Amino acid sequence: MNGYVRPPPLAGVDETRRLAFATSVGAVRCSRAFSLEALRAWHWSGTDDSGTYDSGTAAGEERRAVVEDVLLMVSELVTNACLYAPGGPRELRLSWDGIRLRVEVVDDSPLPPRPRPFAEPGRPGGHGLRVVDRLARAWGSVPEGRGKAVWLEVSPPLDGHVYRGRY
Repeated sequence: MNGYVRPPPLAGVDETRRLAFATSVGAVRCSRAFSLEALRAWHWSGTDDSGTYDSGTAAGEERRAVVEDVLLMVSELVTNACLYAPGGPRELRLSWDGIRLRVEVVDDSPLPPRPRPFAEPGRPGGHGLRVVDRLARAWGSVPEGRGKAVWLEVSPPLDGHVYRGRY
């Protein structure tokens, strides 16, 4: 889903974490580490405190796959902001409401993202938004300030052992 459609407001827990960017240098690496830390705090990752995955079960494998998908999509949105927005990304926001995860990358370009026309599969570049389109439950962009926020939503891992409120 693409366009200027604002998803419904988050309901319930509404845990939001924000990462402001001072520069594009290292933005993708920092955004992945920041996102992984948030997912671990919300018990999405299926890892223990040492970061070791519970890969011996179907639920552990599902958690690992969902987390890897989220990190890939975060990387794609931040990379697009680095490549196409003046000044790169301004902020990464992760919001968890107990039902869905919303990822938002804010930049100073007012132009909405558009998937590139299909290219040869082995050719690098231009596949990021297609990956997001296939992996995200929904995605789009909305104007924000002088730029926009590109957002995506993801459902939690199927086993349901995720943080759904304050302890």
